Amino acid sequence: MERLGGLRNTVRQELVARQLDEQITARFPVGRRLRILDVGPGQGTQALRLARAGHLVTGLEADAEMAAVLREAVAAEPEGIRERITLVEGDGRETGRHFGPGSFDVVLCHGVLMYVPEPDAMVAALARVLAPGGLLSLLVRNADALAMRPALQGDWADALAAFGGDTYTNRLGLPARADRRADLTTTLSAIGAPLHAWYGVRVFTDTAPDDAVEVPEELLTAEELAGRTDPYRGVAALLHLCGVRS
Repeated sequence: MERLGGLRNTVRQELVARQLDEQITARFPVGRRLRILDVGPGQGTQALRLARAGHLVTGLEADAEMAAVLREAVAAEPEGIRERITLVEGDGRETGRHFGPGSFDVVLCHGVLMYVPEPDAMVAALARVLAPGGLLSLLVRNADALAMRPALQGDWADALAAFGGDTYTNRLGLPARADRRADLTTTLSAIGAPLHAWYGVRVFTDTAPDDAVEVPEELLTAEELAGRTDPYRGVAALLHLCGVRS
């Protein structure tokens, strides 16, 4: 929570918001009130933003402490926005226990799969609650670029260990797992929500110090352009993948 206002988180949230809005605008009629599920909403940056835009948002949060943080944030919103947000405590791997098939037009799962040992079952569970034509938005750590951060920081031992692997220790000191775009592309096709578009997130700023807070517009413009341009997006710290339910 102490790092929410930092440069790295601001870049992540702003880029994902722009990319998500691009996909929503291209897929749904302007002004349509969408049913959106945010799995692992954390502090609620995207959930609150989408509710303010008029959509009906359900947050599914497994961590009781984060759920309490989000409830406090929702309580501070005007009544009209509060009414558009529903909070459910539960695990994204068990969405079927909470929601029926086709319950949502958009499902977000951002920064969650990195803590799930086997992602395929969870991704399939998320796709099942999507309506036909619905959008599945995944934000994952990029396993094909795990050596980038330690190498740019001069930690050659960790950089060498990262080649070919898919596990790492994040900045919170927690063990985590990364995903490869090729693997998730196969998974999305297998569950009937094939990959429609993908972006890189934090190509240039993943090594920014935790206390960096200033985010010039030029920085965001450069990151946004790199996140949709080859070869830059392929070495981004995070991948934003968008699948569409058939």
